[in-house]
Amino acid sequence: MKRASLSPQHSPPQSTVAVFASPTSWIESDAVAQCHQVAKLDGMIHVAAMPDLHPGKGAPIGAAMASSVLYPFLVGSDIGCGIAVFPIRLKRAVPARLAPRFPDLDRAPEPDDPAWAVVDGDVPTGHLEGLGTVGRGNHFVELARIDTVFSPDHVSRLGLAAGDLVLIVHSGSRGLGERILRAHTEIHGAGPAPDPAAYLTMHDDAVRWGSLNRRLMAARVAHALGTEPTEPIVDECHNLVEIRDGVYLHRKGAAPGDGRDVLIAGTRGTPSYLVAAHAGPEANHSVAHGAGRKMSRADALRRGRVKHTVEQLRSTSVGSLVVCGDRQLLFEEAPTAYKRIEQVIADLVDHQLATPVATTVPLVTYKTADIGYSRRKRGRS
Repeated sequence: MKRASLSPQHSPPQSTVAVFASPTSWIESDAVAQCHQVAKLDGMIHVAAMPDLHPGKGAPIGAAMASSVLYPFLVGSDIGCGIAVFPIRLKRAVPARLAPRFPDLDRAPEPDDPAWAVVDGDVPTGHLEGLGTVGRGNHFVELARIDTVFSPDHVSRLGLAAGDLVLIVHSGSRGLGERILRAHTEIHGAGPAPDPAAYLTMHDDAVRWGSLNRRLMAARVAHALGTEPTEPIVDECHNLVEIRDGVYLHRKGAAPGDGRDVLIAGTRGTPSYLVAAHAGPEANHSVAHGAGRKMSRADALRRGRVKHTVEQLRSTSVGSLVVCGDRQLLFEEAPTAYKRIEQVIADLVDHQLATPVATTVPLVTYKTADIGYSRRKRGRS
């Protein structure tokens, strides 16, 4: 762990930065520099950077930041973004047969869609726009199989075993969170919330909305694959702020790590890791949320077009298939654009922040609707 004390003019003497990564881990200097810039903010106490740290727009992604002042821009626009895991029962899991059956998660479900049954009560703020949709960027819905089990007792307590299938849903509050941040930044820019209680009321609604959105998408996929929806066994948000120990703990791409089960996403071509998180105050009670980008989207697009064809990116080295009708997104989100998930997990273990429970291996990863997918499959057969 790398640690530095800061005493800038407008920051209290105790403002510190800790990076929970080994010397061999890929950590961009720009991302570390962003952590130090955040540490200079008025009221900032401690910045904990996870091993998936990478630069963001104005603030680092993969960091947990404790402050006596609430800064909405440190959480960002996708308030409530997180990852949920749902058990799913299928008789056979053949990727080529299941991929074409995924619903169009770019469009809201029809009024008569049976998935709406999971919406129990009112929708937070009554915001229906985008509900039940995945969004773009690194969001995804994935059918995966439990592979390596490190802790059989723990996996059993979750109702799972090696070989079982799960749906992994990564998405957030869509336009609702963006609307909340824009309302703040149009007046206050990157400054603090003038009324923290008012912001937190809207923020908490967006967090609940994001969780409901993940449940609705999982139900849509379950019905489309011919089975019934289930309750999530994991649903942790990694873009949020909470009041902890009397201060505001901002998380931007960092999952709560205080005694919870967390799914740390790999890529569409590598395993993900279910871990038992037990991070303490030095890490701001947080763990990594994924592999973390190694390349910018522009670099991934430029390099990927040299090395791969579109068709090559529709399948992966682990035998899974990718549903993605956006060719640019295929390149931007290629597995090579991300860090090695094994190194991220090793860093968490070395710093005693988490213990691996099991891995999941992708079968089908949905990014965005691919209208021509079924047509191509029929043509080959």
